[in-house]
This record gives sequence, structure tokens and C-alpha cells, in this order.
Amino acid sequence: MTTKTIVVVAAVSLLAFGAVAGDITGKITLKGTPPPEKPIAPLKGDPNCGKLVAEAPMTTFYVVDASGGLADTVVLLKGVEGKSTGASAPAQVIDQKGCLYVPNIVAVQTGQKIIVKNSDPVLHNVHATPTVAGNEEKNLAQMPGGADLELSFAKPEDFLRFKCDVHPWMFSWVTVVDHPYFALSGKDGTFKIANVPPGKYTLVAKHRKAGEASQEIEVTDAGATANLTLELK
Repeated sequence: MTTKTIVVVAAVSLLAFGAVAGDITGKITLKGTPPPEKPIAPLKGDPNCGKLVAEAPMTTFYVVDASGGLADTVVLLKGVEGKSTGASAPAQVIDQKGCLYVPNIVAVQTGQKIIVKNSDPVLHNVHATPTVAGNEEKNLAQMPGGADLELSFAKPEDFLRFKCDVHPWMFSWVTVVDHPYFALSGKDGTFKIANVPPGKYTLVAKHRKAGEASQEIEVTDAGATANLTLELK
């Protein structure tokens, strides 16, 4: 095969499979001092759940490291809606451990399976309470050692609430996105959105308590870097 032929084949391959994708990396920072977290006192006081923990666990409304890095922030692109690959994406697992949802902040795609487990020796019920038309409310009992529950949602929605009506302090918040270009920030506030096609986008950071921030970015085949700050009012 000649060099000219190799170049032609490479060009055809790029046209067939699209331009090389890049990763968006960055960090979410919280500006300001969040209110102190509080013990979840009703959990420890419950006759069944109280036996599962040594002391009352703390709330985790703001998970912030020493540098101000903010965890549990949903970071996503705007302008690429309707490209969900949720039907073929791996399932997202939410467990019930120590009478808490773990994790309590989740992001999935439309149509992506959410598997809810019950690792506790007590009865729970999984009550999903969407507010967007097209997302169906679910209220399902789950016995200790019972079968996993499987849920999914058809429409995008921010922080769709899961709760347990048996234990009213139990919540998980699920953001549903209509494409695969999103991430959750880690404990140090960093995030990575992988394999983004080159182009100009609006990058949005959403935190359930601290609000939103956005930034215009351009992604090349080398990727892009974007750092966003959420400010407490």
C-alpha cells in the first residue's frame, strides 16, 4: 500500500467515524463557607435503624475539601440533547445501607437502568417522585434481602427525588440527562467528561444546594479545561 493510499484510507476513516473526541477536565470550587453539617438524629433514634450505626451519621449537603473543591456537582454540556445512549449504558446502582441511600447524589441518562438494592435487615420503600411530565412516579416496597428494584426515566430532570416513606430522613437525588456528556465532581471537586466531539458548548455545573454556574467552552481533539466556581449567597 502506497503512502498516498494510506492517507486516503485515513481520511475516509475519519469521515466514517467522525472527528477525534477529546476530554473536558476541570474542577468545581465553592466560594464561601457552607453551614455546618448536622447529625441525622432520627436515624439513631429509630429502634431498627439505630442498631445499624454506632452514632448518628452526619448530613452531606456540602462535601468540600481543604482547597474548596466541591463534590457531588453535576457537570454537563448544553446543546447536545437527544443523543442518549442510556439504553446500552451500564446500570447505576443505589444501595440502602445503614438506613441511608448510597450514593445520595447520582446522574444517569434517559433510559439508563437504575438498580436499587437493600443491604439493610429492615423494610424500605423506594419512592421516586419526579416533577417532569413523562417521568413516572414509583413507590415500591423492598423487603430485607429482597430482589433488586429496577427503574429508569424517559425525560431529563434535575435532582429527581428518591425517598423512603418508612424512614423519612432517607433521600437520594438523581439527575437525568439526555446525552452521555456529563460527570459528577469527586471529593476534591475535579471532574472529567470523556469523549466529547469537537465543537463549542455551554458547560453547566449544578449543585443541589449551591446552585448553578456556566461557562462557554470549545472542545478540540486535544480536549478542553474548564474550572467553575459556585458562590454561596
